[in-house]
Amino acid sequence: MTTVTQFILFGFPLFPHLSVLFFCLILLSYLLTMTGNFLILTLVFLDRRLHRPMYFFLCNMAIMDICFTNTIVPNMLRGFLLNGKSISLARCFTQFYMYLLVGVAEFLLLAVMSYDRYVAICHPLRYTGIMPRRVYLQLIAGVWLGSFFSILVPTTLIMRLPFCFDVMDHFFCDIGPLLRNSCTDTTAIQILTFATSFVVLVSFLVTIVSYSNIAIAILKIKTVEGRGKAFSTCSSHAIVVTLIFGSCIFMYSRPKMGQTFDLDKFVAVINTVVVPLINPFIYTLRNQNVKEILKDRVISCGKML
Repeated sequence: MTTVTQFILFGFPLFPHLSVLFFCLILLSYLLTMTGNFLILTLVFLDRRLHRPMYFFLCNMAIMDICFTNTIVPNMLRGFLLNGKSISLARCFTQFYMYLLVGVAEFLLLAVMSYDRYVAICHPLRYTGIMPRRVYLQLIAGVWLGSFFSILVPTTLIMRLPFCFDVMDHFFCDIGPLLRNSCTDTTAIQILTFATSFVVLVSFLVTIVSYSNIAIAILKIKTVEGRGKAFSTCSSHAIVVTLIFGSCIFMYSRPKMGQTFDLDKFVAVINTVVVPLINPFIYTLRNQNVKEILKDRVISCGKML
Protein backbone atom coordinates (compact mmCIF):
# COMPACT_ATOMS: atom_id res chain seq x y z
CA MET A 1 0.00 0.00 0.00
CA THR A 2 1.42 3.40 -1.04
CA THR A 3 0.53 6.52 0.92
CA VAL A 4 -0.99 9.13 -1.39
CA THR A 5 0.23 12.70 -0.80
CA GLN A 6 -1.38 14.29 -3.88
CA PHE A 7 -3.98 13.59 -6.54
CA ILE A 8 -3.75 14.05 -10.28
CA LEU A 9 -7.04 15.42 -11.60
CA PHE A 10 -7.81 13.71 -14.89
CA GLY A 11 -10.30 16.41 -15.92
CA PHE A 12 -11.79 16.23 -19.41
CA PRO A 13 -10.08 14.06 -22.06
CA LEU A 14 -10.28 16.54 -24.97
CA PHE A 15 -8.31 17.14 -28.14
CA PRO A 16 -5.82 20.06 -27.83
CA HIS A 17 -7.86 22.50 -29.94
CA LEU A 18 -11.01 21.67 -27.92
CA SER A 19 -9.09 22.25 -24.67
CA VAL A 20 -8.26 25.79 -25.79
CA LEU A 21 -11.89 26.41 -26.79
CA PHE A 22 -13.21 25.10 -23.48
CA PHE A 23 -10.60 27.13 -21.60
CA CYS A 24 -11.78 30.33 -23.32
CA LEU A 25 -15.46 29.55 -22.65
CA ILE A 26 -14.89 28.72 -18.98
CA LEU A 27 -12.66 31.78 -18.53
CA LEU A 28 -15.32 34.03 -20.07
CA SER A 29 -17.97 32.48 -17.81
CA TYR A 30 -15.70 32.98 -14.78
CA LEU A 31 -15.10 36.67 -15.57
CA LEU A 32 -18.82 37.32 -16.17
CA THR A 33 -19.71 35.52 -12.94
CA MET A 34 -17.26 37.59 -10.90
CA THR A 35 -18.35 40.84 -12.58
CA GLY A 36 -22.07 40.18 -12.09
CA ASN A 37 -21.78 39.19 -8.44
CA PHE A 38 -19.41 42.01 -7.46
CA LEU A 39 -21.73 44.44 -9.25
CA ILE A 40 -24.63 43.21 -7.10
CA LEU A 41 -22.63 43.62 -3.89
CA THR A 42 -21.53 47.13 -4.91
CA LEU A 43 -25.03 48.31 -5.84
CA VAL A 44 -26.62 46.99 -2.63
CA PHE A 45 -23.83 48.44 -0.50
CA LEU A 46 -24.02 51.90 -2.10
CA ASP A 47 -27.78 52.40 -2.52
CA ARG A 48 -30.10 52.49 0.51
CA ARG A 49 -33.10 51.71 -1.70
CA LEU A 50 -31.78 48.14 -1.87
CA HIS A 51 -31.38 47.73 1.89
CA ARG A 52 -34.24 45.24 2.14
CA PRO A 53 -34.43 41.55 3.08
CA MET A 54 -34.66 40.32 -0.53
CA TYR A 55 -31.46 42.11 -1.53
CA PHE A 56 -29.76 41.03 1.69
CA PHE A 57 -30.43 37.42 0.67
CA LEU A 58 -29.24 38.15 -2.88
CA CYS A 59 -26.00 39.60 -1.50
CA ASN A 60 -25.46 36.39 0.43
CA MET A 61 -26.09 34.41 -2.74
CA ALA A 62 -23.55 36.58 -4.58
CA ILE A 63 -20.97 35.91 -1.85
CA MET A 64 -21.70 32.17 -2.04
CA ASP A 65 -21.33 32.16 -5.82
CA ILE A 66 -18.02 34.04 -5.60
CA CYS A 67 -16.68 31.55 -3.03
CA PHE A 68 -18.11 28.56 -4.89
CA THR A 69 -16.68 29.60 -8.25
CA ASN A 70 -13.23 30.44 -6.88
CA THR A 71 -13.12 27.07 -5.14
CA ILE A 72 -13.51 25.13 -8.40
CA VAL A 73 -12.96 27.15 -11.58
CA PRO A 74 -9.33 28.42 -11.25
CA ASN A 75 -8.04 24.84 -10.82
CA MET A 76 -10.33 23.75 -13.64
CA LEU A 77 -8.79 26.38 -15.97
CA ARG A 78 -5.26 25.26 -15.10
CA GLY A 79 -6.31 21.70 -15.87
CA PHE A 80 -7.30 22.65 -19.41
CA LEU A 81 -3.88 24.21 -20.04
CA LEU A 82 -1.80 21.51 -18.37
CA ASN A 83 -3.87 18.51 -19.52
CA GLY A 84 -4.28 17.31 -15.94
CA LYS A 85 -3.55 19.03 -12.66
CA SER A 86 -1.90 17.72 -9.52
CA ILE A 87 -3.35 18.87 -6.21
CA SER A 88 -2.01 18.19 -2.72
CA LEU A 89 -4.07 16.17 -0.25
CA ALA A 90 -4.57 19.22 1.99
CA ARG A 91 -5.72 21.44 -0.89
CA CYS A 92 -7.95 18.66 -2.19
CA PHE A 93 -9.68 18.31 1.18
CA THR A 94 -10.03 22.11 1.48
CA GLN A 95 -11.61 22.28 -1.97
CA PHE A 96 -13.90 19.34 -1.19
CA TYR A 97 -15.03 20.84 2.13
CA MET A 98 -15.63 24.36 0.78
CA TYR A 99 -17.52 22.97 -2.21
CA LEU A 100 -19.91 21.06 0.05
CA LEU A 101 -20.22 23.82 2.66
CA VAL A 102 -21.09 26.58 0.19
CA GLY A 103 -23.12 24.24 -2.03
CA VAL A 104 -25.44 23.03 0.74
CA ALA A 105 -25.69 26.58 2.10
CA GLU A 106 -26.91 27.77 -1.31
CA PHE A 107 -29.62 25.09 -1.38
CA LEU A 108 -30.85 26.25 2.03
CA LEU A 109 -30.64 29.90 0.93
CA LEU A 110 -32.83 29.17 -2.11
CA ALA A 111 -35.46 27.74 0.23
CA VAL A 112 -35.23 30.84 2.45
CA MET A 113 -35.48 33.16 -0.56
CA SER A 114 -38.51 31.31 -1.91
CA TYR A 115 -40.22 31.64 1.49
CA ASP A 116 -39.35 35.36 1.55
CA ARG A 117 -40.94 35.84 -1.89
CA TYR A 118 -43.98 33.82 -0.80
CA VAL A 119 -44.53 36.13 2.22
CA ALA A 120 -43.95 39.26 0.11
CA ILE A 121 -46.41 38.22 -2.64
CA CYS A 122 -49.04 36.29 -0.70
CA HIS A 123 -49.00 38.33 2.55
CA PRO A 124 -47.73 41.80 1.56
CA LEU A 125 -49.41 43.66 4.44
CA ARG A 126 -47.82 41.36 7.02
CA TYR A 127 -44.39 41.24 5.37
CA THR A 128 -42.58 43.69 7.65
CA GLY A 129 -44.00 41.95 10.70
CA ILE A 130 -43.06 38.45 9.52
CA MET A 131 -39.61 39.39 8.16
CA PRO A 132 -38.03 41.98 10.49
CA ARG A 133 -34.25 42.44 10.56
CA ARG A 134 -33.82 40.00 13.45
CA VAL A 135 -35.62 37.20 11.59
CA TYR A 136 -33.72 37.41 8.31
CA LEU A 137 -30.39 37.61 10.14
CA GLN A 138 -31.39 34.47 12.06
CA LEU A 139 -32.35 32.78 8.78
CA ILE A 140 -28.92 33.48 7.26
CA ALA A 141 -27.21 32.22 10.41
CA GLY A 142 -29.39 29.10 10.18
CA VAL A 143 -28.37 28.60 6.55
CA TRP A 144 -24.65 28.52 7.37
CA LEU A 145 -25.01 26.52 10.59
CA GLY A 146 -27.35 24.05 8.90
CA SER A 147 -24.85 23.53 6.09
CA PHE A 148 -21.94 23.14 8.52
CA PHE A 149 -23.59 20.53 10.72
CA SER A 150 -25.20 18.58 7.87
CA ILE A 151 -21.83 17.91 6.18
CA LEU A 152 -19.69 17.66 9.34
CA VAL A 153 -19.84 13.87 9.87
CA PRO A 154 -19.50 12.66 6.24
CA THR A 155 -16.68 15.09 5.42
CA THR A 156 -14.79 14.14 8.59
CA LEU A 157 -15.07 10.44 7.75
CA ILE A 158 -13.98 10.97 4.14
CA MET A 159 -10.96 13.06 5.19
CA ARG A 160 -9.82 10.22 7.46
CA LEU A 161 -9.90 7.59 4.70
CA PRO A 162 -6.69 5.98 3.44
CA PHE A 163 -6.13 6.43 -0.30
CA CYS A 164 -4.32 4.01 -2.63
CA PHE A 165 -4.85 5.65 -6.03
CA ASP A 166 -3.52 9.10 -6.97
CA VAL A 167 -5.36 9.61 -10.30
CA MET A 168 -8.81 11.15 -9.80
CA ASP A 169 -11.30 10.89 -12.67
CA HIS A 170 -12.77 14.37 -12.20
CA PHE A 171 -11.86 18.05 -12.55
CA PHE A 172 -12.13 18.76 -8.81
CA CYS A 173 -12.17 16.87 -5.51
CA ASP A 174 -15.73 15.59 -5.20
CA ILE A 175 -17.30 12.88 -3.01
CA GLY A 176 -17.57 10.18 -5.68
CA PRO A 177 -13.96 10.29 -6.92
CA LEU A 178 -12.59 10.48 -3.36
CA LEU A 179 -14.55 7.39 -2.32
CA ARG A 180 -13.48 5.62 -5.49
CA ASN A 181 -9.79 6.27 -4.72
CA SER A 182 -10.01 4.93 -1.17
CA CYS A 183 -8.37 1.65 -0.15
CA THR A 184 -11.22 0.59 2.15
CA ASP A 185 -14.88 -0.32 1.80
CA THR A 186 -16.85 2.96 1.71
CA THR A 187 -20.39 1.54 1.60
CA ALA A 188 -21.27 2.96 5.03
CA ILE A 189 -20.06 6.45 4.01
CA GLN A 190 -22.02 6.23 0.75
CA ILE A 191 -25.20 5.43 2.69
CA LEU A 192 -24.48 8.26 5.16
CA THR A 193 -23.89 10.70 2.29
CA PHE A 194 -27.13 9.61 0.66
CA ALA A 195 -28.96 10.16 3.98
CA THR A 196 -27.34 13.59 4.40
CA SER A 197 -28.72 14.65 1.02
CA PHE A 198 -32.11 14.65 2.76
CA VAL A 199 -31.28 18.28 3.64
CA VAL A 200 -31.20 19.10 -0.07
CA LEU A 201 -34.50 17.33 -0.65
CA VAL A 202 -36.20 19.20 2.23
CA SER A 203 -34.99 22.57 0.93
CA PHE A 204 -36.20 21.58 -2.54
CA LEU A 205 -39.63 20.72 -1.10
CA VAL A 206 -39.84 24.08 0.70
CA THR A 207 -38.89 25.88 -2.52
CA ILE A 208 -41.50 23.98 -4.57
CA VAL A 209 -44.27 24.61 -2.04
CA SER A 210 -43.42 28.33 -1.81
CA TYR A 211 -43.37 28.85 -5.57
CA SER A 212 -46.56 26.81 -5.98
CA ASN A 213 -48.34 29.18 -3.60
CA ILE A 214 -46.85 32.13 -5.45
CA ALA A 215 -48.14 30.73 -8.76
CA ILE A 216 -51.64 30.36 -7.27
CA ALA A 217 -51.51 33.97 -6.08
CA ILE A 218 -50.36 35.14 -9.52
CA LEU A 219 -53.30 33.40 -11.20
CA LYS A 220 -55.60 35.58 -9.12
CA ILE A 221 -54.14 38.76 -10.65
CA LYS A 222 -56.82 40.24 -12.89
CA THR A 223 -54.68 42.01 -15.49
CA VAL A 224 -52.99 39.96 -18.21
CA GLU A 225 -49.94 42.25 -18.15
CA GLY A 226 -49.52 41.78 -14.39
CA ARG A 227 -49.76 38.01 -14.67
CA GLY A 228 -47.28 38.01 -17.55
CA LYS A 229 -44.62 39.96 -15.63
CA ALA A 230 -45.06 37.84 -12.51
CA PHE A 231 -44.88 34.57 -14.44
CA SER A 232 -41.82 35.81 -16.32
CA THR A 233 -40.00 36.34 -13.04
CA CYS A 234 -41.14 33.05 -11.50
CA SER A 235 -40.28 31.05 -14.62
CA SER A 236 -36.74 32.47 -14.57
CA HIS A 237 -36.37 31.50 -10.93
CA ALA A 238 -37.79 28.07 -11.70
CA ILE A 239 -35.10 27.51 -14.34
CA VAL A 240 -32.34 28.25 -11.81
CA VAL A 241 -33.95 26.08 -9.14
CA THR A 242 -34.37 23.20 -11.62
CA LEU A 243 -30.75 23.41 -12.74
CA ILE A 244 -29.33 23.58 -9.21
CA PHE A 245 -31.48 20.96 -7.55
CA GLY A 246 -31.75 18.73 -10.62
CA SER A 247 -27.99 18.49 -11.17
CA CYS A 248 -27.21 17.86 -7.50
CA ILE A 249 -30.02 15.38 -6.90
CA PHE A 250 -28.76 13.51 -9.96
CA MET A 251 -25.17 13.40 -8.63
CA TYR A 252 -25.64 12.94 -4.90
CA SER A 253 -29.14 11.73 -4.00
CA ARG A 254 -28.57 8.25 -5.39
CA PRO A 255 -26.24 5.38 -4.51
CA LYS A 256 -22.70 5.62 -5.91
CA MET A 257 -22.73 2.10 -7.33
CA GLY A 258 -23.04 1.99 -11.10
CA GLN A 259 -22.56 5.72 -11.69
CA THR A 260 -21.18 7.00 -14.96
CA PHE A 261 -18.38 9.34 -13.91
CA ASP A 262 -18.03 11.02 -17.33
CA LEU A 263 -21.71 11.96 -17.18
CA ASP A 264 -21.29 13.21 -13.61
CA LYS A 265 -18.45 15.47 -14.74
CA PHE A 266 -20.56 17.15 -17.39
CA VAL A 267 -23.48 17.55 -14.98
CA ALA A 268 -21.04 19.05 -12.46
CA VAL A 269 -20.13 21.72 -15.03
CA ILE A 270 -23.75 22.92 -14.90
CA ASN A 271 -23.57 23.16 -11.13
CA THR A 272 -20.12 24.77 -10.88
CA VAL A 273 -20.01 27.02 -13.96
CA VAL A 274 -23.44 27.61 -15.53
CA VAL A 275 -25.54 28.21 -12.41
CA PRO A 276 -23.17 30.76 -10.76
CA LEU A 277 -23.06 32.57 -14.13
CA ILE A 278 -26.83 32.94 -14.54
CA ASN A 279 -27.71 33.53 -10.86
CA PRO A 280 -26.87 37.28 -10.77
CA PHE A 281 -28.65 37.93 -14.07
CA ILE A 282 -31.78 35.92 -13.25
CA TYR A 283 -32.27 36.96 -9.63
CA THR A 284 -30.96 40.53 -9.59
CA LEU A 285 -29.94 42.23 -12.82
CA ARG A 286 -33.35 41.54 -14.43
CA ASN A 287 -35.05 43.25 -11.48
CA GLN A 288 -36.66 46.57 -12.45
CA ASN A 289 -35.47 48.39 -9.31
CA VAL A 290 -31.90 47.22 -9.85
CA LYS A 291 -32.04 48.27 -13.51
CA GLU A 292 -33.18 51.78 -12.56
CA ILE A 293 -30.52 52.12 -9.85
CA LEU A 294 -27.81 50.82 -12.18
CA LYS A 295 -28.94 53.30 -14.85
CA ASP A 296 -28.83 56.15 -12.31
CA ARG A 297 -25.32 55.15 -11.24
CA VAL A 298 -24.07 54.97 -14.83
CA ILE A 299 -25.58 58.40 -15.63
CA SER A 300 -24.07 59.95 -12.47
CA CYS A 301 -20.66 58.44 -13.29
CA GLY A 302 -20.92 59.79 -16.84
CA LYS A 303 -21.65 63.30 -15.53
CA MET A 304 -18.65 63.12 -13.19
CA LEU A 305 -16.39 62.19 -16.12
